[in-house]
Amino acid sequence: MTTLVDGVQMQRGDVHDLVFSPVELVEYVSTILPLHPGDVIITGTPGGVGNARDPQVFLRPRQTVTVRSDGIGELTNTCVAEDVARAAAPEPTPAAAGAPT
Repeated sequence: MTTLVDGVQMQRGDVHDLVFSPVELVEYVSTILPLHPGDVIITGTPGGVGNARDPQVFLRPRQTVTVRSDGIGELTNTCVAEDVARAAAPEPTPAAAGAPT
C-alpha cells in the first residue's frame, strides 16, 4: 500500500504488517454495516505521516493524494481548503433561520 502526494511517495506499507488480514477486516466490518462496491475501510496509517516528519509536511489545497493497494486499485482525491468559519459555526436552529416557530 502506497500513498503519493502530487506523485511523490510519502508512505509505504505492506498488508502483511496489518494486525488483521484484509479478509478478516471485511468479514468483521460487514457484521456491523453493509458494504457496497467502492466502500473504503480505513484502519490506520503506515510510517511517513506528515506531522512525524522533520520538517513536518501537511496537505495543501489543490494537492492530489493517491492511495494504491496492489491487487485492489487506487483512489485519488484533490485536497480543498476547509471553510474554518463554517466548520466552527453552530448549525442554525429553525427560529434563527427565520422559520416559523
